[in-house]
Amino acid sequence: MNVINESGILAISTRLQRLSEQLRKDGALIYKAFDIDFEPKWFPVIFTLHHKQILSVVEIANEIGYTHPSTISLLKELEKQKMIISRKDKLDERKRLIELAPKGLELIEKMKPVWELIATVLGEIADNQNHLLKAIDEAEEKIANQSFFQRALQLKNAK
Repeated sequence: MNVINESGILAISTRLQRLSEQLRKDGALIYKAFDIDFEPKWFPVIFTLHHKQILSVVEIANEIGYTHPSTISLLKELEKQKMIISRKDKLDERKRLIELAPKGLELIEKMKPVWELIATVLGEIADNQNHLLKAIDEAEEKIANQSFFQRALQLKNAK
């Protein structure tokens, strides 16, 4: 066992990042095994547009829970790959509306069976004694009510 694993809760962020990177790396290998040219980092945007069709940049950022700048950089990449189309909103010229391009729609059809397979495998990985997804949901809910930082400050000020 390494120091990070032994450090318990103190290294939770490091361990979640490590787990996330492993899943992302293997996800990329799975797409490659199915001859699909797809970066796992594109998933939140592509999947959201698959379900919501047309959204503004701000709406996408809110849906995927990313900052506005991170979302814009992801959208630029997807536009360069011709996966999405961006156009000005007729009602509000400042607003850009994003939707899947024909190439993005085609890609989704190829990915649907792969998503089913990935969901099955991830279901097996997460289905352990302390169900991972449920634990993440619970932790995210607590953080939504009061952030990690707010909780730490409250404890600091209570002393």
